[in-house]
Amino acid sequence: MAIEVKVPVLPESVSDATIADWHKKAGDAVSRDENLVDLETDKVVLEVPSPVDGVLKEIKFESGDTVNSEQVIALIEEGAAAPAPSGDDKAETKSEAPAPAPAKAEAPKAAKGSEDLSPAGRRVATEEGIDASKVEGTGRGGRVTKEDLVKHGKGGGAAAAAPATLGARPEERVPMTRIRKRIAERLMQSKDSIAMLTSFNEVNLAKVKQMRKDFGEQFLAEHGVKLGFMSFFVKAVCEALKRHPVINASVDEGDIIYHGYQDISIAVSTDKGLVTPVLRDAQDMSFAEIEQAIGDFAAKARSGKLSLDDLQGGTFTITNGGTFGSLMSTPIVNPPQSAILGMHTIKERPVVENGQVVAAPMMYIAISYDHRIIDGKDAVLFLVDIKNQLENPHRMLLGL
Repeated sequence: MAIEVKVPVLPESVSDATIADWHKKAGDAVSRDENLVDLETDKVVLEVPSPVDGVLKEIKFESGDTVNSEQVIALIEEGAAAPAPSGDDKAETKSEAPAPAPAKAEAPKAAKGSEDLSPAGRRVATEEGIDASKVEGTGRGGRVTKEDLVKHGKGGGAAAAAPATLGARPEERVPMTRIRKRIAERLMQSKDSIAMLTSFNEVNLAKVKQMRKDFGEQFLAEHGVKLGFMSFFVKAVCEALKRHPVINASVDEGDIIYHGYQDISIAVSTDKGLVTPVLRDAQDMSFAEIEQAIGDFAAKARSGKLSLDDLQGGTFTITNGGTFGSLMSTPIVNPPQSAILGMHTIKERPVVENGQVVAAPMMYIAISYDHRIIDGKDAVLFLVDIKNQLENPHRMLLGL
């Protein structure tokens, strides 16, 4: 019985997806829940698992093709087993000097190096007599696609276009992924549609560091997660947003929407680009719940397991360039949000306390905001509010 493999249901904000990479080819045995193919959307890479045990009977779309929600992309013969190589096949594999074949039977040799190609790719390689191992791939992970083979067959391959010369300066042209294209579009949208301005302040994190030192081990033993800096910033942001609701607002054409909740987007860097999973109702979360959720998001992002639901919404964003050593930057607002907080690296710097110069762990913080609805006074007071909470972290526990 043939079982259909379909594109998962996509939310309204995602119109379609692109076939990124097939992990199986037609004729391969597959197991239930085994990942068959990666689909790339504007926001995340989705894995499509096999619904049953069987054999992948037919692949209907190749890498690079665009597919829609619930579209059938493959067929699986349920309960079937992959054919085992026959005795004649084994004997032929071991033979060192096979008998000459008729001229027309040379076609299989033309597909040299095509073992990892899609069915359509193998067909092009065979028909055009192309050694796929000598073709530069532009697909995911350097995989050779059908388009690479067609281009190579027309004399447009990288090897044909770049003669071997001494002192050559190599270049590589790689198509943007859909996620990277979407990031670029969002950044240009932010630049072109928002009157963005950035304000800075600095915060002394000595008391936060002391709290982590005093209670870190007990916190880990009690909750099974480390007490990091991010939970302090999330709690401080939530409290400040309650007192400065315009920072948590968004623009919808001629209206301003004030959100009575704090869904905090946390910027997470992946090898495919920056993603911003959302802590929903962060105002109601404890320190431990925040740390656990952020840890889960980071693990899912690294393994490509973030779902579209993880990335939907968000009323305010926190990004931490300090993890990469950034001392100061101007973060870009993520529309339709109206503001973003930038954290940076912590540096021991001389500061004056009670008339004495002392070394303190200082961090520059920045808020970029949409000046159409947020006045400079509101942005500065919001940043000062965060500074006061972090320099007196006990206030957060008291709701002050």
